[in-house]
Amino acid sequence: MEISQRALEQFVAVADEEHIGRAAARLMMTQPPLTQAIQRLERAVGVELLERSRRGVRLTAAGRSFADDARQLLVAQRAAVERARRIADGAEGDLRVGHVAGLAHETVPRLLGLVHREMSGVRVHLTQRSSAELVVAVRAGSLDIALARSPLSDHSGVDLRALPDERLGVAVPVGHRLAAATSVTLAELRDERFALLPSTWSELGEQVQSACRRAGFVPTAAARADGLPGLLGHVAAGGCVALVPTSVAPTTAPGVAVIALADVDDDLTLRTCLVTRSGATDPMVDRVVALLGSERVT
Repeated sequence: MEISQRALEQFVAVADEEHIGRAAARLMMTQPPLTQAIQRLERAVGVELLERSRRGVRLTAAGRSFADDARQLLVAQRAAVERARRIADGAEGDLRVGHVAGLAHETVPRLLGLVHREMSGVRVHLTQRSSAELVVAVRAGSLDIALARSPLSDHSGVDLRALPDERLGVAVPVGHRLAAATSVTLAELRDERFALLPSTWSELGEQVQSACRRAGFVPTAAARADGLPGLLGHVAAGGCVALVPTSVAPTTAPGVAVIALADVDDDLTLRTCLVTRSGATDPMVDRVVALLGSERVT
């Protein structure tokens, strides 16, 4: 037989008061219906929960155990209801966020800071992938949002919102001839040895190659890496330079300086977008979008 929340509340009141009359008053009901409700509960449980006397009632050993469990069930039930309401409001739950490597230094920490400050009940799970893989994951529903580089070759099934652009700079060893410069042009890097990302693996790798070609040269590869930490490690070792997002400057390894590029070239601008699934209704995602202040890309 199913035992209702109301039956548990009635029994807990009787257990607390050890008196049917006081418990009835607490529950704002009369004594006979409460007595009958406790009797029905005992029949449902199949054991005697109360010892009755003229002075009141006392819990049996089984009654004490049942009262403890009933209190926990009621607390858990109330917590479940409140949690469901918070999740429906976007205030609690698990948020699965994907990002490209280049956004780990500025955009991802900004998002995490906003969520921790404004949505403290939300747990963020981070995944790093390429932009194309992120779009596939958001479309499939395995990620809630993604921070990707645009333009994207295929963005069917997802919505894109523009985030602030970023510029490429050049990372050089601190002893490099250009380390003290406030800005440089790409042409000044023509004879340098570069640490490069594979253009077939990374949008940033292709963007670097394109920018250098526009400046009139093909970068000489002295080293390769599959992510920004590897590029900066090669630069710190002193053997090469690398084109990297300027946001990495505050977090570069010792021995690396990041210098602004003076060229006016679209290939030096890194465009970032927030990716969400088209047609999906999720209050948590909506709150994150609002916090980031992103604008829909048509």
